[in-house]
Amino acid sequence: MRRFNGVRAAVAAAVVLSTATGLAATPAQAHDRRPPLSLANCTADACHFDVPPGDYDVTVRLGGTAASSTSISGETRRSLLPETAAAAGRHITRSFTVNVRTPEGEPTGPDGTPGLDLAIGGSAPALAGIRVTPARHARRLFLVGDSTVCDQPADPYSGWGQQLPQFLRRGVSVANYADSGESTVTYLQNPRLWGTVQPLIGRGDLVLIQLAHNDKTTDEATYRANLEALVAGVREKGGLPVLVTPIVRRWFSSDGTLNNDIALLVNGLGVNHPEVIRSVAAAEDVPLIDLTAKTKALVESLGVEGSKALYLYNEKKDNTHTSAYGATVYAGLVRDELLAQHLVPRGTVRVG
Repeated sequence: MRRFNGVRAAVAAAVVLSTATGLAATPAQAHDRRPPLSLANCTADACHFDVPPGDYDVTVRLGGTAASSTSISGETRRSLLPETAAAAGRHITRSFTVNVRTPEGEPTGPDGTPGLDLAIGGSAPALAGIRVTPARHARRLFLVGDSTVCDQPADPYSGWGQQLPQFLRRGVSVANYADSGESTVTYLQNPRLWGTVQPLIGRGDLVLIQLAHNDKTTDEATYRANLEALVAGVREKGGLPVLVTPIVRRWFSSDGTLNNDIALLVNGLGVNHPEVIRSVAAAEDVPLIDLTAKTKALVESLGVEGSKALYLYNEKKDNTHTSAYGATVYAGLVRDELLAQHLVPRGTVRVG
């Protein structure tokens, strides 16, 4: 886990936000003349906090005199808290951990806005209080992947990694370093990708790796060697690598199944990406999340028509990239595997 240096820790420790409804602010020190941050930093639908890069615990108090229903997203369209209802006159407290970085979205994209930005949404939003503090003991969950995983900058696109944070409570942050268009070859070669991610990995951090969609011209030996290099690089830093097979493409065969090369990520050289990933996971004793198998079963169960909503077929005739709905469903599958394989503490996972 990356540690704050002394300057950042001193600055970040002052970031405690509250209201008079029960989230008390930490008193400012005599030498600290910065005004305390509070809901004055928020409008009706957004908050901005001037904090340096790092991981932050966010605790919100939701509700008011009327019935409310509030969701929270942040940075580049990341879903941080699912829509949460509170009855009239009731307040609910929820917490999550968010990763603040530059660039705030895709690693090769624009820097975005410095600091932490939150968007307050939902059908009847009501933010009654908020507190942000440095996450001293959070476990970081890194994502290495492509456009089906990344923090997509524009609607209607969404990667499953963009939706994953809403399934996690305080104690685990998602550092999404997936990037559109990347293969195992380009991810390893680009200093803004693996060259940036690997030095950040700390002891005990999880690194989920899903790269396959863009390895269209990568031969099997090279593909296998690249996966092995990523696994070794994570372990070198004391992290825990987790190999993830790619989500399927929504490409049906005449019999109503996805039993064809396009759907199941077999490239033009005959390389069966999911099978190679499974093989490397077994040989290297690496945890495996078989999203290919899970998404195949789900898409086939929904059928040709029912599965359209998972992807951007209706909007873009796109059978590869997911809608926000589909990305959320697939992120839920990842959440289930994180729990089932005991990769994160149960108390840090939101199951309902």
